[in-house]
Amino acid sequence: MAKLASIPEVVLGSIAFAIFWMLAVFPAVPFLPIGRTAGSLLGGMLMVVFQVISPGQAYASIDLPILGLLFGTMVVSIYLERANMFMHLGRLLSWKSRGGKDLLCRVCLISAFASALFTNDTTCIVLTEFVLKLARQHNLPAKPFLLALASSANIGSSATPIGNPQNLVIAVQSKITFLKFFFGIVPAMLIGVVINIVMILCMYWKDLSGKGEEEKMEEGVIEEEDVISHKFSPARMSHMSPAPEELEHTHGTRSKKGRGSMQCADMQRCLTKKELIIKGFVYVVALGMLAALLMGLNMSWTAITAALALVVIDFKDAGPCLDKVSYSLLIFFCGMFITVDGFNRTGIPSAFWDFMEPYSRINHTSGIVVLSLVILLLSNLASNVPTVLLLGGQVAKSAAAISPAAETRSWLILAWVSTVAGNFTLLGSAANLIVCEQARRSPTHGYNLSFWQHIVFGVPSTIIVTAIGLPLIQGR
Repeated sequence: MAKLASIPEVVLGSIAFAIFWMLAVFPAVPFLPIGRTAGSLLGGMLMVVFQVISPGQAYASIDLPILGLLFGTMVVSIYLERANMFMHLGRLLSWKSRGGKDLLCRVCLISAFASALFTNDTTCIVLTEFVLKLARQHNLPAKPFLLALASSANIGSSATPIGNPQNLVIAVQSKITFLKFFFGIVPAMLIGVVINIVMILCMYWKDLSGKGEEEKMEEGVIEEEDVISHKFSPARMSHMSPAPEELEHTHGTRSKKGRGSMQCADMQRCLTKKELIIKGFVYVVALGMLAALLMGLNMSWTAITAALALVVIDFKDAGPCLDKVSYSLLIFFCGMFITVDGFNRTGIPSAFWDFMEPYSRINHTSGIVVLSLVILLLSNLASNVPTVLLLGGQVAKSAAAISPAAETRSWLILAWVSTVAGNFTLLGSAANLIVCEQARRSPTHGYNLSFWQHIVFGVPSTIIVTAIGLPLIQGR
């Protein structure tokens, strides 16, 4: 049986964790509107001030491999965006589209695929404006497409360790290889995406009729400037062509105007070729990173190596690119690691698991159901990453007593349920909130996706997708 810490530590640790939880779930509460990142640091600081955890233990609780993996994947995503990867994905949505139902299926499939490789948050940041534009051009309601984008991004991200933050935590802590992780969850992910598509089509079949199947969208209507609203803009490599006036100043003033214009054109063509070569190298490095991950190399250093390779290939000051990394997310994780470790030291999570463990063993169907319900509820109450940090070690330890395969499967079940649980409510995942906020703030295609509009679809989708996917999770 788990032993609780002293009463003062339990009380003060619970207060610190409650403050962290409140600001993580409701970052703009009127009496303390400091946001998630500051709230995470406040929770960690209170754990140290209340002496629930020592300063040395606080530093030791910060998981550097996870931070390294997060940083590396963010940098790679930034360079891929600058190489127009996401613009090409957006154009796939409109290529020979055959109406609303076909378009919705494309949104789901592209969102799921992109999220597995580039994280669900990045996919939603980049594609929301595209989806709104396509819905407007087809005279279709935005709601089913926004739901499709967010829910498919969450489901698709479950398939890989780099798909979302909680999977990163699980992969590092469990030491499950990229390939084993992928093949353990991908059957459930694929079926889950199909089920999700069917459910959206059934719920919004009439709304998706739109203009009719014969009216197709004109190809190429999505231009590069349509993506400027997201944080990685502009969608170009840093090797940009000099402005015309700069070229004229450099060359035109030293020769006749006609000759200067020819030199400008030659330099423009040279720079264009150079940009194309650099963009090609970006794709090669990204594919190399995926190959290294599939080979089982260290995930954190693989991502960091790929990121630095892109910095070197870009051959420019990396400051403007690195400035676009979400350092607030990295800082949030630091504070969260400290806060969760302090709360674990109070003994409350262990005591809770000791109570639930006899009913949550994964060698019985009833145990899997109970465990999944616990993960689903905690993921929506405490958010999915803290849930993984609180339960991961306890669940794996219990499953390890059954068999090594059961231990692996327990980690993958945790990854699957905590990720799909993000579709339960609008507040269930950052990807949902990103889609909601991006849509609401869109200057030309604004749409307000409400909490209740989301939950009407989110609850049944989450329950059905989770339940059907669970038997497909393999730990071998």
